[in-house]
This record gives sequence, structure tokens and C-alpha cells, in this order.
Amino acid sequence: MNKQTNQKPDVTLSPEAFAILGGGEIAYVRPINSEDVSSLFPQAPKLAPGMKLFALHAADGTPITIADSRAAVEANAREHELAMVSVH
Repeated sequence: MNKQTNQKPDVTLSPEAFAILGGGEIAYVRPINSEDVSSLFPQAPKLAPGMKLFALHAADGTPITIADSRAAVEANAREHELAMVSVH
């Protein structure tokens, strides 16, 4: 922590480093459109276009689940004992 500003320093990790760091323990939520579902979840049924959804991803980017609310995917992460992180 920076003593002068009391802010945590920004840390940038490569996607590869982040994936190794989070191996089965870290996940993140990303908003997606229904048009993106088939590329993330090929087995999912076709959805109406224009829907706003949320996808839970493992640290390595592997999609885990989708839902129509952020709270639902966060609950799924807690259920599977995954720590949530923010990515920008």
C-alpha cells in the first residue's frame, strides 16, 4: 500500500500470469450480449438478440456460467468457493 496516498498500487498481469495465479480459485464476471452466448457456450440454446447477460469466467478465461443478473453469477462463484476479482 502506498503510505502517502493510502491507495493500493496498480498491478498489471498478463493473461497467462493471471490464469496461473487463479488456477481454480479465482473468477471474474463480464457483461455480455445474448449474441455472444453461442461462442462462449456452443451447447446453449439460441437466445433472442439484444439481451444483456452476465458471464462468470475462470481466471484463465474459461466460461463457467451465464445468467441474466450479476447477482446470480456471483452467487454461483460463492457456491463453488471462487474468489471474485475485478478486471478492467
